[in-house]
Amino acid sequence: MPEKLSPLDFISASAEGVMLDVRSPGEFERAHIPGAISFPMFNNEERAAVGTCYKKEGKDKAVELGLSIVGPKLATWVKSAKKLSQGKPVLIHCWRGGMRSGSMAWLLETAGLQVKLLIGGYKAYRHLVLNSLANPIPLRVLGGKTGSGKTEILLEMKKRGFQVIDLEGIAHHRGSAFGHLGLAPQPSSEHFENVLFHELCQLDLQKTIWVEDESRHIGKVFMNLEFYNQLRDAPVLFLDIDAQYRLPYLVKVYAQYPKELLAEAIEKIKKRLGGQHYQKALDCLDLGEFEEVAAITLQYYDKAYLHGLEQRNSQKIHRLEVHSLDTQKQVDAILPHLMNA
Repeated sequence: MPEKLSPLDFISASAEGVMLDVRSPGEFERAHIPGAISFPMFNNEERAAVGTCYKKEGKDKAVELGLSIVGPKLATWVKSAKKLSQGKPVLIHCWRGGMRSGSMAWLLETAGLQVKLLIGGYKAYRHLVLNSLANPIPLRVLGGKTGSGKTEILLEMKKRGFQVIDLEGIAHHRGSAFGHLGLAPQPSSEHFENVLFHELCQLDLQKTIWVEDESRHIGKVFMNLEFYNQLRDAPVLFLDIDAQYRLPYLVKVYAQYPKELLAEAIEKIKKRLGGQHYQKALDCLDLGEFEEVAAITLQYYDKAYLHGLEQRNSQKIHRLEVHSLDTQKQVDAILPHLMNA
């Protein structure tokens, strides 16, 4: 019989094995356990057909239909699983830890593979994720207006031994109307939570974890409410960096993209900029005056960020003026303040 594991033990065992997610491709694409390989028992259409049959004709007929679908695939699955596992244990899960994962586990174990099953399936794993994100996490927040280079600072801090989670990196978005440019498609909010949970699993929850100041939505990703509330309540090290330093940085990051894409991004904040500023931004963009475009958009983003900062507990905000956009110099300047922020 396959060994049955709790979600935590399943994740731990995955370090020495291969995770196979036997849910449909659509389920996997929406969200999955990081590191899992899509190994569907049914494709999207087949899963829908079996589900419809179950509702209309009952379990027995649905099982018969399922068997007729999977029968021709059995030998291929065994061959593929052996190739993927290379002698390592195979860890299998479906949605609830029911028929799909149980059937695949029986097949692969019969074929001689060492198989482990996730008790409760992906659903149980999700309960673990959500409960973990609701538990107290020792967060500290690095704040600063748009263009302060906060992500680069955090990554440098990580190199220097600080515990860091790059929320924008997980979300594949820089957190503004322009934030998607040049990045991979965003994950679902659910998968963002899964990756965030796995990042936390690698860290010491007894020590400070640094994150960037964010609104609850990072592009199309909505942050888990319990985690977000902790982020909003955490102490903030606010880097006050003048626009003269931030404007060249923004030009360097965004001027490389086609003007049409930049114009589309400006369109997203048209109402917030106001008609006059919006048109001026487009005119400057057309002329290639990228720093002026950045200056116009910063009028909105700076006000929005400071408004959000004002909603925090002022006693938990430590302000620090920084006169550089050189990441090494920035970290050198803030290093004495990191432990006390």
